[in-house]
Amino acid sequence: MIAAEMKELHRSIGALRHHIVTLKAHYGDCDAVRRMANDLDRLEIDLHDFEHALPPRIRVKGKDDVIYVPDSKSDEAAWLGAQDEGLGFHSRERTK
Repeated sequence: MIAAEMKELHRSIGALRHHIVTLKAHYGDCDAVRRMANDLDRLEIDLHDFEHALPPRIRVKGKDDVIYVPDSKSDEAAWLGAQDEGLGFHSRERTK
């Protein structure tokens, strides 16, 4: 599957290169066209580096990674004296 994506990225870079050459033919070597060509060169270098030194794959979270949080009422005493950040006031005594 990943090989197909890499092949598609190479095809897309080739198509972008063709379009940038067309822009250069119509508008000359202006700053914007030069920047796009430079960005495309950088993308091509990054893709080459990626292909030759693949980073480790990330592990997709599965059903076993779900953490159950109960709906039951928690112990309010644990929150006494805590700050209510973002509510417009600082430290205050919490009530039950």
